[in-house]
Amino acid sequence: MIFLIIERFIPEKVKELYELLDREGRQLPDGVKYINSWVDMDLETCYQIMEAENVGKIQEWLIRWQDFAEFEIIPVIDSTTAKDIILSR
Repeated sequence: MIFLIIERFIPEKVKELYELLDREGRQLPDGVKYINSWVDMDLETCYQIMEAENVGKIQEWLIRWQDFAEFEIIPVIDSTTAKDIILSR
C-alpha cells in the first residue's frame, strides 16, 4: 500500500529532528519503504510518500518520531487506478 504522510513539525524540535535524521537515518521498520518527500517553503510541514504492507507498519515507524511532529496518515492510490475504479462503476 502507498501512504501520504503529512508531518507537521513541532517548531522548537525541527532542528533536533533533522540532526537525528542525519545521524541515524529514517529508522524504518522492516516492510516500510521511503519513496520521496517534500517540505514546504516555511519549513513547517513535510509531505512524504511511503510504501508499507499495512497502516500498522506506518504507525510503528511514526511512534519513533512522535516527539518531533504531528502526523496524518492518508492511504492513497495512483490516478490511473482511481480512473479505473471510477469508470468501472
